[in-house]
Amino acid sequence: MKPNITTIPATLTSQRQNLFDTSKKRRTAAYARVSTDTDEQETSFTAQVEFYTKKITGNPEWEFVEVYTDEGISAVNTKRRGGFKQMIADALSGKVDLILTKSVSRFARNTVDSLTAVRDLKAAGVEVFFEKENIWTFDGKGELLITIMSSLAQEESRSISENVSWGKRRSFEAGNVYLPYKRFLGYKQGEDGRPQVIEAEAKIIRDIFSDFLHGMTPNAIARKLENKGVLSPGGKETWSVSTVRSILQNEKYKGEALLQKTVGVDFLQKSRKKNEGEAPQYHVKESHEAIIRPEVFDLVQAELRKQKHSGKTRTCTHTFSSQIICGECGGTFGAKTWRTTTGGERLQRMIWQCNEKYRVKGKVNCHTPHLTDNQLEYAFVTAFNLILQQKEQYISDYYTIIKMLTDVSDLEKETAALREQQDELYILVKNCIDEKARCGNDSALAKQHEKLIGRYDAVKTRLDDIASEITSRSVKRTKIMDFLEELKAQGKILLEFDETLWRRTVERIIVYRESDIVVEFKDGRQIRVSVLGK
Repeated sequence: MKPNITTIPATLTSQRQNLFDTSKKRRTAAYARVSTDTDEQETSFTAQVEFYTKKITGNPEWEFVEVYTDEGISAVNTKRRGGFKQMIADALSGKVDLILTKSVSRFARNTVDSLTAVRDLKAAGVEVFFEKENIWTFDGKGELLITIMSSLAQEESRSISENVSWGKRRSFEAGNVYLPYKRFLGYKQGEDGRPQVIEAEAKIIRDIFSDFLHGMTPNAIARKLENKGVLSPGGKETWSVSTVRSILQNEKYKGEALLQKTVGVDFLQKSRKKNEGEAPQYHVKESHEAIIRPEVFDLVQAELRKQKHSGKTRTCTHTFSSQIICGECGGTFGAKTWRTTTGGERLQRMIWQCNEKYRVKGKVNCHTPHLTDNQLEYAFVTAFNLILQQKEQYISDYYTIIKMLTDVSDLEKETAALREQQDELYILVKNCIDEKARCGNDSALAKQHEKLIGRYDAVKTRLDDIASEITSRSVKRTKIMDFLEELKAQGKILLEFDETLWRRTVERIIVYRESDIVVEFKDGRQIRVSVLGK
């Protein structure tokens, strides 16, 4: 039997019906974007907005919705493009029937983003017109053309990214230093293109370094800056601890620059990571005027490393916080509230006690005594006055020590010899690898290669040790010099506790017994004091 076929006419969604309903205007929007915020691009951006506004309002078949914009944002992906995302959301919710844009590359340089957006819009009955390529997405050839054009645009982005990276690397090799001046405290770009000190901001930087060296924590420094009304590098009234730490660790403040600290991971996502050997780095000394003396900067780094390796967090809630150490277990003394009852009256006072003393319930971990503020203040005043009594001899003795610490010529000579040896070993290792590649698995070559690598690593370890020793001498010299300056400025015996002098001169106090307390000064000298009955 011949089949009986009935044709069912196609139906359109309400949105797609609008395309064929000549009595109803198509709700039309446009998308404009430039990737930088320079004056020239700003003119181009304004021209795009004006052009599409006139174009849409001048067409009697179109109803103007909006010109969505993203100014000064790259189009490699759409994650940071607020105007683009708002346009897509409005279109998918039925507010837009047609989108006009200059070109595929203006829409997106990422093939996946571009096709995903076009397909989502197409499914919702929204058409996109790319003016430069003359592509209408409802055209049968539209998607093929968009795929081709988006791929070309993506490759263009890759090429641009690689060219920019190449240019930056050549700039690094030349030792050119550029700072993000709008978010970098202390410097502005000078007429010669190099960083130039802003003295008012430089004072803030010096105070941050000084406060840290005199016992304040990054958190305490941040709160101090907020209370003084100092704006952060980003122009905010609040300071984060990480911002203070980044300032304390930024080598640019000592007039040097380590270039190419990070490397790009994905040009599409604009993601970067710490450079761990993927690309060369460039250390430029005396690249610009320093705000912090190099020796002071090194002293801060030594203190930061010491805190990190100790695993103990320094606090600054009290004058003595984090600076009283238990001589028996190595724990830190903390402030405790001591409650007693005398004659039926409850009394309380603050004492200092080892934090590890009763860490395990029911067990006494150490037997060092608790101390009061008065006892700790007495220990400092007594120890400092003992040094003042021998002030002249003390200063004279230290000049010899400082001269010894300053002379690193022997270490520098050894470094130069090791560098030559390292270069020779590198060539030998490379030749050995080439020989192994030609001869295949040869046990003799494998042993030789292993031996050369061992020698190379030994040289590298020694170079690291020498560098550490040079830094250690510099740090110790700086501590002694600063201590001597404080000592010279103190002309008379202390009659009472001086908190500023304490912070500037004392490294820590080590408690063994009330009759055996050691005050260790920043120059390394230790004075034993008894506080019995005080």
